[in-house]
This record gives sequence, structure tokens and C-alpha cells, in this order.
Amino acid sequence: MAAVTGTQRLADAASAFTSNARNPLLRRAQLSFLGAWTAEWAFTVALGIVAYRDGGAAALGLVGLLRMVPSAICAPLLSPYADRGRRERVLVVVSTARGIVTAAAAVVAALGGAPIAIYALAVLSTVAATLFRPAHSALLPSLCHTGHELASANVVRGMLDSVATLVGPLLAAVLLEVADVDVVFGVAAAASLWSAALLLRLRYDAPPRPTVAGRHLGREVVDGLRAVAGDGGLALVLGLAAAQSLTRGALTVFSVLVSIELLDRGEPGAGTLMTAVGVGAVLGSLAASLLVGTRRLGAWFALGVTLWGLPLVLVGLVPHDVPALVAMAMIGVGNALIDVAGFTLLGRLAPDAVLARVFGVLESTVAVSIGLGAVAASWAVAAWGLRPALVVVGLVCPVLAGASWWRLRALDRTVGVHDEAVGLLQRVPMLRTLPLPSVEHLARGLESVDLPAGATVFSRGETGDRYYVVESGEVDVVGDGRVVATLGPGEGFGEIALLRRSTRTATVVARTGVRLRALRSEHFLTVVTGWTPSASEAVVGVDRLLERYDPDRPATGSPPGS
Repeated sequence: MAAVTGTQRLADAASAFTSNARNPLLRRAQLSFLGAWTAEWAFTVALGIVAYRDGGAAALGLVGLLRMVPSAICAPLLSPYADRGRRERVLVVVSTARGIVTAAAAVVAALGGAPIAIYALAVLSTVAATLFRPAHSALLPSLCHTGHELASANVVRGMLDSVATLVGPLLAAVLLEVADVDVVFGVAAAASLWSAALLLRLRYDAPPRPTVAGRHLGREVVDGLRAVAGDGGLALVLGLAAAQSLTRGALTVFSVLVSIELLDRGEPGAGTLMTAVGVGAVLGSLAASLLVGTRRLGAWFALGVTLWGLPLVLVGLVPHDVPALVAMAMIGVGNALIDVAGFTLLGRLAPDAVLARVFGVLESTVAVSIGLGAVAASWAVAAWGLRPALVVVGLVCPVLAGASWWRLRALDRTVGVHDEAVGLLQRVPMLRTLPLPSVEHLARGLESVDLPAGATVFSRGETGDRYYVVESGEVDVVGDGRVVATLGPGEGFGEIALLRRSTRTATVVARTGVRLRALRSEHFLTVVTGWTPSASEAVVGVDRLLERYDPDRPATGSPPGS
């Protein structure tokens, strides 16, 4: 059995990459992410060098905070726009704006301009970048049809994030050996513009979302905050993400100080240390691809958070080249685990209607935590020295991850139950065409109905108010006094009256003890009739059923609701 399980895991890992490669929409979206995040890491290294030259460790921390605070404020304010319309258009605007601003920073650096001008441009660039991940994270589920495909997309994006974590700092390190920071800024600008160009021709049918015409932006922002505050699982994941981001902010300071003051590697060594993070992230992503079919995402998320802190403790205790590089690689592994497990959990727990806003809250939390982490690291170094600061800051993530272990495992069980409901709905042909966010929206509205053998589900002539799917047992469909069909697990019924806005055309009786999952009319119709492929399938299905159950009633072939 273990061999079979291992083989299946390897097959799932391989399918994670091949499914993204075959899907042209996912392929463009993922490559766009690679361009954006390569730009982010190269930009971060260059900005750190500018700050250190300007004012040492104190300037590193202060610039890190000042860069992130505006982003933390803007992320939840801007993310509702990604829930209002086409999310890829938001990504194009964001990447284009970032490319232009980063190019301006390159010009200022090349002309020997004041560092404060570069800091101001860095703030603008970071504000734009802060909206990229929420919009991209909310876009991915719309390009997927199953939870497995979404997990695969997050695995691939995690791999590309890892590649960017490797390539961005490595590129910066190489360029700093032969040129200066202006060239690094210029390359980062080009990567951002390439990211925008990839999404210009992205074409897909967006899942139906509630209309927002006339809604106030502030109310939409509050809706996103309420979605997080009202869900303990979302709040827990975001809280641990904040701890990881605090450590990430500290790392922007520690990487420069460790290279220059502890390892005597000089300025290019900061890029080398961050490159080691990228190497570990690539290796970690390959390992994380084995998590596609797992139901232990919460447990792996906790491990990822832990690995963001313990390596800093190791560097503080053993400040030598090889242990430091190994420790940085371990941080990369942790980052890969967080990308796959954390983003998949958020994508499964949050409703699509507010998904970008939830990711916007995440980005806001991440931004402010990175800024605070940079300042905290600078203060800790000044107060205690570099090595004690590494140990103290490094313990934050492991302690919090350990304290959250049992709640994360409970979250895994919740997602497992939700997966079963999604799987049941996707067995129904009419619902199989729906994108994953729409199916999950339906799954959240399911109600259980248990009936004994012989009980009537509904009778012919009654007003229809629910759609039913058989979870276990069997029901008989009775028309003109005879059984015209027997339905079992994974088969649905009751859609005719809802879609045609008519009375029930047949009677349905429990043949055995049966468990049904029911959807209220308004919940069912909003999703099914709002998505073109499922609406077309519903038309064909209803006409076919009418011919079978009620042949005297004419079938119009018109779209539901028309």
C-alpha cells in the first residue's frame, strides 16, 4: 500500500506541472507571476544596498517600514477593484505602473540623484506590487475546475515564486559585481513590463459575482475585513502569515548585516545569501508538489512557518559561511511550503465574491509586518547585537506555529468535509462545467435532508424551492402513476421547476433510506444561470427531462430565465 501511495503522490506531483502547461490560460498567468516576482526580489536587493550606503542598519530598517506602510493601507482599499471585474486587467495595470516607476528609479540612480527620491519611487512601486498577488491569487481559481487543479496551480506558482526568489537576487548579485544598482533597477522594470504583456490576451469566462453597481468602496473594504474576522480559519492563517512576514522583514536587514558584518562577504554577499533562499525554495517547491493530493495542508503550513524562523537561530549560533547558506536554503523550503499550503487554504476557505479582498487583507498584513520586522530587527541589533537579535527574532515563528498546531489540523478536517461536498456536486453533469469558485459557492449553501424509505421528497404540482443531489440511497421519480426513473448517489433532481419557474412536473419518493443535499432556489439559480456553459447544459438537460417525465409539455429550448 505504501508503494502505491508513493506512486500516486509522484503521479499527482507530475500532473501538477503538466496540467498548468497544457492550460494556456494558467500558463500565461503563471509566467506573468514569474516576471512580477523576479522584479520584486531584484528590486528589494538593490533598494537594500541603496539604503545601507545611505545610513547603515538604521536606514535599512526605516526604509523597509516606510516602504511597506503605504502598501498596508492601500492593499485593502484597492483590492475591491479586483472583485468588481476582470482580475487580469488589474494585473496588467499594476505591472505596467510598477515597470514605469521602477524604470524611473533606475534613471535617478544612474544620474546620482538623492536616495530619498529612490525611496519615494520604491513606495509607489511597492503599493502597485501589493495589489498584484491578491488579484493573481483570486484569478487562479477562476481558471481552474477542481480543487486538485487549484492545488496544482498553487504548486506551480510556488515553484515559480521559488525560481524568482533564486533568479532575482542572483541576477542582482551578478549585476552588482559588474555594474551598479541602476542596472538592477532597469532589469526589474523590464521584468514588470513583460509580466503585464503576458496578460493582455488572457480570455476566459469569469464566474458570476454579485453586482456591485452603486456600492460604496468603503463598504466593500469592510466586507473583506468582515469575511476574515468572521472566519476563525482565515484569521488563523493570516495571523501566522503575519508572523512569517515579520521574519521576512527582519531578513531584509539581517541578510545585508550578516553578509557585511558577520561573514565579511561584502555587498554582493547579500545577494548571495538571498540566492541561497531561492535555491532552497526551488528544492522545497519540488517537494511541495507532492502535497497536491494531501489533506494535511494545515500541518505543512505550520512546518513552513517554523522553517522561516529556526534557520535564523542557526545563523546566530553558528555564524559561518556554510551553515549560513544552508540555513538560508531552509528558509526557502519553508517559503515553498507556505506558498502551496497557505494560499490553497485561503482559496478554499474564502468565498469568491470577496476573494480578492481577503487576499488584499493578507497583503496588507504582510506589508505592515514586513515593515515592522525590518524596524524590529534594526532595533534588536542596536540593543543586543547582531547574533542575539538573530536568535530572538528567529524563535517567533516556531513558537507561534507550535501553539497553532491543533487548530490547523482541525482546519484540515474542515477542508476535507468541504471537498466531499464539492466532489458530490461535480458528479452532476449540469454542474461539472462550473469553475471551482462557483462549485464551492454552491457547496457552502448545501443543506442535508435525511428521509426514510417511502417518504415523499416533493409531489407533482407543488411549487419548487430547492434543487436536490442524492448523497446516499436511492429515490424514485414517479410520473403518471409509474416509476419513470431511479436516481442514486451523484444524481440530481428538481431543476425543472426552478429553471422553468413552474410547478413540479413529477413526484419523487425515497426508494430506500436516503440522504439528500439540497440547494435553495436563489442559491442554485444565481450560479447555474450566471455561467454560460452550465446554463446551456441546463437547457439541454431540462428539455430532455421534460420529454421523459412530462412529454405533453412543450420544450422551448430557450435559456433559463429568459
